[in-house]
Amino acid sequence: MPFQHLKNKKLILASKSPRRQELLKGLGLSFEIRTKEIDESFPVHLKREEVAEYLAKIKGNAFADALTENEVLITADTIVCIDDDILNKPKNKAEAVSMLQRLSGRGHTVITGVGLKSREKTHIFHAATHVYFKALSTEQIQYYIEHYRPFDKAGSYGIQEWIGYTGIERIKGDYFNVVGLPLQKLWSALLEF
Repeated sequence: MPFQHLKNKKLILASKSPRRQELLKGLGLSFEIRTKEIDESFPVHLKREEVAEYLAKIKGNAFADALTENEVLITADTIVCIDDDILNKPKNKAEAVSMLQRLSGRGHTVITGVGLKSREKTHIFHAATHVYFKALSTEQIQYYIEHYRPFDKAGSYGIQEWIGYTGIERIKGDYFNVVGLPLQKLWSALLEF
């Protein structure tokens, strides 16, 4: 089996995200979940890709002394970028409405930074996907926020939810990256780690 050595590793996902957990299960890998509260602020001079990688790295660093032999920690952080701005998780309904209005009828970029960490080494990488929304009506935005409450999602939306089904015209890049983990890149990185 070409990925037999993965079965000899104990994988740990450092994420509370049910979407990331589901995606990792889809790779057929067993893993444990461990989380810590992390300050997710970042230096303002970083480029967008660097922000996602920086956040994945600091999440991994929080576990540096807690990893044992044969454990591989997976961390990730997804950001939504439009123009020169990063749209984080909305703090309230008004901010969610504002973000979706801004994304309406335009393209934006979703970047996920991923970190792999063991006691011996660290590997950080990212993936970027371009997403294009059709023009969204006020009614669509209100319906989505009321029924799906996207307050735990960067950019105020989940591509795998109703707004993705009805509002996204096209994407260029990895769909799973927008959900929360660039699976093809992650799989390749795990095989080489």
